[in-house]
Amino acid sequence: MKRRRRARREELGLTKAEFALLRRLRTPEKIQDFLFGLKQNFEPNGDSCRPVRVVLRERNAHCIEGAMLAAAALWVHGEPPLLMDLRAVHDFDHVVALFRRKGFWGAISKTNGAYLRWRDPVYRSLRELAISYMHEYSNKREYKSLREYSLPFDLRRVDPAIWAAGEKDAWQVAEMLEDVRHFRLVTHAQARKLTRRDPFERMVGALLQYRKPNKKLRKGSS
Repeated sequence: MKRRRRARREELGLTKAEFALLRRLRTPEKIQDFLFGLKQNFEPNGDSCRPVRVVLRERNAHCIEGAMLAAAALWVHGEPPLLMDLRAVHDFDHVVALFRRKGFWGAISKTNGAYLRWRDPVYRSLRELAISYMHEYSNKREYKSLREYSLPFDLRRVDPAIWAAGEKDAWQVAEMLEDVRHFRLVTHAQARKLTRRDPFERMVGALLQYRKPNKKLRKGSS
């Protein structure tokens, strides 16, 4: 049996304290619990794609930032640091970290809503995993907006100095994810027949883990 190679601290470029925190996240479940405990990054200063180091320092994240942190923790424990991009229309994309257990896929996710969260490793294929987000993935007009999913993107393709130990936004990762091959989840004919969320689903979908800060309060505190 081939031994899994774990990421070294020097390889990631992290401090001893940063690396020790990732080492404590020994399982996907522990990683997910840590992400749940992070505040939501509402990007008060504009769009961001902050590296792992900045997320650990600021203790908040949004989806791709949380996914990169999760991937780093997985790599520290000898699992490949894989991301998957979920592409939507008239809506934001979503990025999750992937892991496998006994041949079945699961996902670790950072999101502020109730639906696009953790997935247990019970999915036989990436398409099965991606389609599990289909029904609840809706835009502001309540239309189901998820259309495509990507092949796994291995973060080992990118210098950890950019996405793990960097201080500047890791936009290179987001750009490379866009270029990864994506696959359609529904045909155009199926997409035209998708129903909108009903009033009860809209009410539940409005539930958030963290409330978005009031703009006036944010301006006053700066």
